[in-house]
Amino acid sequence: MFYKLPLDVEQAVLEEQEEVIKQEITYSREKKKHPGRAKLPDHLPVEEIEIHPEGDLSDMICIGKETTDVLDYVPGYFKIKRYIRYKYATKGKDNTQISIGELPERIIDKGIPSEGLLSTILVDKYVDHLPLYRQKQRFSRENIDIASSTIDGWAAQSMDALKPLYQKLVMDIKNEGYLQVDETTIKVLDEKKKDKTHLGYYWVYHAPISKLVMFNYSPTRSGSAALPILKNFKGYLQTDGFSGYQAYGNKSDVTHLACWAHARREFEKALDNDRKRAQHVLVEIQRLYAIERKAKEQNLAPDQIKELRLDESLPIINKLGKYMIAQMNLTLPQSRIGKAFAYSQKRWSNLSDYLHNGNLQIDNNLVENVIRPVAIGRKNYLFAGSHDAA
Repeated sequence: MFYKLPLDVEQAVLEEQEEVIKQEITYSREKKKHPGRAKLPDHLPVEEIEIHPEGDLSDMICIGKETTDVLDYVPGYFKIKRYIRYKYATKGKDNTQISIGELPERIIDKGIPSEGLLSTILVDKYVDHLPLYRQKQRFSRENIDIASSTIDGWAAQSMDALKPLYQKLVMDIKNEGYLQVDETTIKVLDEKKKDKTHLGYYWVYHAPISKLVMFNYSPTRSGSAALPILKNFKGYLQTDGFSGYQAYGNKSDVTHLACWAHARREFEKALDNDRKRAQHVLVEIQRLYAIERKAKEQNLAPDQIKELRLDESLPIINKLGKYMIAQMNLTLPQSRIGKAFAYSQKRWSNLSDYLHNGNLQIDNNLVENVIRPVAIGRKNYLFAGSHDAA
């Protein structure tokens, strides 16, 4: 079954999703008593932002001002943003009315970090994989004394504020008509076993057309971990050969695409076992990739890519499939070359289905590229402190 991409989504479904997001945004938790603000150092530069009340002030006089300092970060240096809010009162009237400029909305009410600083902390942690303890060291180098627990709290509150955006991302990912999925490991401290780590997994969902990416953590590699995203998914699902995806790929409204890069790796492993036959298959696979490069270099539209694939790639795949079937009858199943033949033959339809839609990729490499920076994180932070932290 083949789909026109992207899939259409019923208007009623979209309206229901938007309502959920609005409810999440307007939801307000009970406020806790604030423990007090940390004192900001005197050596930092100060940017003053003057805020006057809105409206006509011609009949009012300024009677004072209130000052609010927040710690800001501009890449390369820290500074203080000082909001100076002027107070106004009505002139010569018995019932004096006072007006003061309003502070802009803030992520952490009465806290010292600006939104710019909070976004930097999150980007450094989750995009550049810089652990919070190293960010604490950066504060210390600038003679800014911020407790590690405070920075942890800032990150947690910032992520809470991003939940509506995350939920919107989940909804958009679910409605994509083409997803690439892969998973990678992360060590997590196990609270049940002192000084022991548990091997958890990031499940990564990549939409090649819209370029949306989502990471979901799960303590397990069981296929059930993908249930929240893939349960009602319809369209093209591209994965490696991991059996956990099989149940989702076998659904009637899903076309399960395999990955030619993984098929190629099996024959690369077989070079030492049977170089002649492994090399023959690798040359044919390389011809398939050469056709993909041609489509990219010529900047072809999806319909043109489909036409090119059916004209040039399909004959190669048909010939290669016949070759593999013939060779499997002459090969020991448990040999490395035998396993390589079996890997591809078992998934031959899944490997071939990319031919029929120019939006589809020949392999799962795009999602693997998205995952690759996580390896930097594993070296930097070694492990996550808990499942929630992961």
